[in-house]
Amino acid sequence: MASGNEALFRHIPSVEALLQGDEIKRMAAGVPRRIVVDAVRGAVEDTRGYITRGACGGAGPDLIRSTILAQTQKRIREAVGPHYRRAVNATGIILHTGLGRAVLPAKALRQVQEQLAGYSVLQVDTETGKRSRRDARIEWLLQQLTGCEAATVVNNNAAATMIVLAAVAAGKEVIVSRGQLVEIGGSFRLPEVMAASGAKLVEVGTTNKTHRRDYENAVTENTAAILRVHPSNYKIVGFTAEVPLAELVEVAHARGLVLIDDVGAGALLDFARFGFTDQPALPDSVRAGADLVTCSADKLIGSSQGGIILGKAALVEKVRKHPLARILRVGKLTLACLEATLGLFFDEAAALAEVPTLEMLSRDLAALGQAAERMAAAVRAKAAGATVAVVDGASEMGSGSLPAQPIPTRLVSVASPKVPADELAARLRRHEPPVLARIQEDRVLVDPRTLLAGDEEIVIDAVLAALAV
Repeated sequence: MASGNEALFRHIPSVEALLQGDEIKRMAAGVPRRIVVDAVRGAVEDTRGYITRGACGGAGPDLIRSTILAQTQKRIREAVGPHYRRAVNATGIILHTGLGRAVLPAKALRQVQEQLAGYSVLQVDTETGKRSRRDARIEWLLQQLTGCEAATVVNNNAAATMIVLAAVAAGKEVIVSRGQLVEIGGSFRLPEVMAASGAKLVEVGTTNKTHRRDYENAVTENTAAILRVHPSNYKIVGFTAEVPLAELVEVAHARGLVLIDDVGAGALLDFARFGFTDQPALPDSVRAGADLVTCSADKLIGSSQGGIILGKAALVEKVRKHPLARILRVGKLTLACLEATLGLFFDEAAALAEVPTLEMLSRDLAALGQAAERMAAAVRAKAAGATVAVVDGASEMGSGSLPAQPIPTRLVSVASPKVPADELAARLRRHEPPVLARIQEDRVLVDPRTLLAGDEEIVIDAVLAALAV
């Protein structure tokens, strides 16, 4: 070890001396001693590592001490502060998986705060005092909104697919088009889920074309169901063909099979108004005669994470009685959020205004341009040397919803000769609250489409701080 390093090591105060110092005592106010001690020890070890790697140069005792104190404060903040905290989504990805996907409606947050602060009616009949079904209210709402006979909810759409297959097709064959054998985020692959459910996959057709006769010819005495999967996270274009849902229903019912329609993102409104013409809506699947329909609760519906199952009453009851139902059931927070969100869809105007997913999707391009110009002007005024411009771009729905369908937007483009784009984006992420943006062609791009009330000022402050050298 070099003698210079030895001198630097001697400048490192002892853990006990640091703990007795006024700086640590101020940081430690109200913090459990165990966390403070661990933070100091970790900060000291970090500093030893910096010295060993030669990262401290000719630092004196004051700089070494301040480095340890800064690291200690950071460690204490990380230990006692919330990890699942607010972030600013400036990416333009409306359903950003890493940022929690759908922003919950204010009505849902109020309902949780006002009604679930103490005990709540979850699974008891207030008339009889006896145990009730916890999904009864959600079922009623979905009956009204989709026309289904029955409905229930589990913890996500992957779980919904799994339990439906296990309930109606365990040990039996399920026919699926090769063009619908999807893989979604987290390496969720439909063939693997089907195998885990106990159902046997029977592939028909080709990647780009599947015909009615392919399904008809694949039916055997061991076939239980036909599964249609909406390819919500990709799109096949060109020389393609798929069998319409109504025809699949005819094929299935003529042979006594169950028709399962996994619509993926799920929708309660006609998304054609936003220019998306191939997004199935839950009421459409019910009207077409699907026996069971599954979808996410937190994508195009805009609630908290959940998996909706609706359809024929006898089949939904089979799902409820399956052993997996208790394993996959949701708690009171999910149910309350879903109840509040579904209630908004009785009035489409209210849903478009109050469900953040829908409100962001329908934001006016001119208004987005105005927001971008405001932020760009504020940054330009104080960030000399940075290149700040407003440019055309595209937002996206995200989380496997509405694939290959860019949504026009206006972006703030920021570049600096002194701070590379990846470092600029990293500094934005380290801001409190963290600000997430995109990088493209050595520029950081900020999309106002996914900013919430008050976020513009946060983004401006974060960008200015990140540009400071």
